[in-house]
Amino acid sequence: MSIFNKREPIVLLVGDLFFFLLSLWLALLLRTLSVPSKSLFLTHLKPFSFLFLMWVVVFYIAGLYEKHTVLLRSKLPAVIANTQMANSVLAVLFFYFIPFFGITPKTILFIYLFVSFALILFWRMYGYFLIGKKRPENAILIGSGEEMKELYKEVNSNTLYNLHFITSVDLARADEEGFWDEIISRIYAEDVSIVAIDLLNEHVEPVLPHLYNLIFSKITFVDMHTIYEDVFSRVPLSLLKHNWFLENISSTPQVAYDALKRLMDIVLAGILLVLSLPFDIFAFIAITFEDRGPAFITQDRVGKNNQPIKILKFRTMTGSDNGEYGEKGTTELRVTKVGSFLRKSRIDEFPQFWNVLTGDLSLVGPRPELPKLMKLYEESIPYYNIRHIIKPGLSGWAQIYQENHPHHGAAVDQTKEKLAYDLYYIKNRSLLLDLKIALRTVKTLFSRVGK
Repeated sequence: MSIFNKREPIVLLVGDLFFFLLSLWLALLLRTLSVPSKSLFLTHLKPFSFLFLMWVVVFYIAGLYEKHTVLLRSKLPAVIANTQMANSVLAVLFFYFIPFFGITPKTILFIYLFVSFALILFWRMYGYFLIGKKRPENAILIGSGEEMKELYKEVNSNTLYNLHFITSVDLARADEEGFWDEIISRIYAEDVSIVAIDLLNEHVEPVLPHLYNLIFSKITFVDMHTIYEDVFSRVPLSLLKHNWFLENISSTPQVAYDALKRLMDIVLAGILLVLSLPFDIFAFIAITFEDRGPAFITQDRVGKNNQPIKILKFRTMTGSDNGEYGEKGTTELRVTKVGSFLRKSRIDEFPQFWNVLTGDLSLVGPRPELPKLMKLYEESIPYYNIRHIIKPGLSGWAQIYQENHPHHGAAVDQTKEKLAYDLYYIKNRSLLLDLKIALRTVKTLFSRVGK
C-alpha cells in the first residue's frame, strides 16, 4: 500500500502545462491589448512548446513532482521563483541563440515570464488543493520508539498524505486491562480504515488477537515500516538485523541492469568530460598560477567489495591531506582562494568523471568512504560495510535526500542516517532510480549543497 496519491504527479503536470498555455495566451492579450487570433497564438505556441518541455524537466529537477512537493507550502514561492529564474535563462538562450523559429519575442517573453510565475504559484499553492486532493483516510498507528513518533509527526503535519493518524498506540501498554477494548471502540467510532502496526515489535503478539476480528470490518492492515520507508525514502534503522539483509540484499549480478548502467556511465561520463573541459582548463591554470603547485591530487577511498581505489580531484589546499581532515601532519594545510571557489562550484570533483570511465566509480551509487573512517564506522555502526556491496558513485540517494550530510571528519549519528538512505538505494536500485538521482543531482550542483 502507498499512502501517497499516485495521481498527484500527473495532476500537477497537467496543471502546469495548462497554466503554461494560459500564460502564453494572457501574455499575447496583454501585449496586443486584444484577444489574440488563432494564427498569432499558434505561431508562438510552436517555439514555446519546446520551452514548456524544458521547463517541465527543470521543475522535475527542482523536485516539484516529488512526493514531498506540497510538504511545506511556505517554501513554494522561493522554490518556484528560483525555478522560474532558471527557466527564464533557458528561454533567453533558446530564442536568442537558436533563431530557428524566426521570432525573438522580447516583450511577450518578459510578460509571459511574469504571468506564468504568478499563475504557477497560485496553482501550486491553492489550485491543486481544490481539485487534486482527496479526503485522507483515518488511520491508527501501533508501535513504539522514535520511528513511530517520527512517522506520526510527519504524516499528521501536512496534507500530502492519503491518511491521517487519529492516534498512536504504544505497544508497551499492550498488557493494560481494558486498554485494547477502548482502542477497538475508537476504531469503530472514528471510522478508521487503516491500521499501521509494527509487526516486528517484541510486544506485538498479545495484541494480534484483539485486532483479528477487524479483518471482517473491511479494515486494511499495513506494516508500519513499509509506510515509514515510503514516507522518508530510507530504510528504518530498527529493521537492520541479519534477516532483513538476507531478504532484501543480494550480491548476485543483475546482468541487464549492470550492463546498461555501465553503458550509461561510459556514455555520460565521456560527454561530461568533454563538456567540463573548459572548466578543467580554467581550474588547471588558476591552481598553477596561484602557487605553482600541482593541479591534481589523488585520494584513497573504499570501492566495491571493500577494495581500495584512488579518486582524482583538483587540488584545493596548499597540499594534499588525502582526505584525512585535521589529522597529524595536515593541520597546517589551508584551503586556497582558488580552492574555495572550486569547492563551492564543485569543479574540484570534475576529474572524477575519469574514475567513472575507468570503472572505479559509477555516476550513481553510495559515496566512497575514506579507509580510516570506514574502519571507525564498521566498529560503531552495525552492518555498515554492506554499503560496499555495490560500486560507489559520484552522487547517491543520500546526497539528494539527506539534509544533514556528514562533513569533514567522523560523524557517527549522521552516517547512520546516511546508511539508511544508502540501503534504500541498494534495495531498490534500477535504471529509473539512477536517472532520477542523476537529474536531482543537477539541482544539488547548482545549489551547492551536498557532500
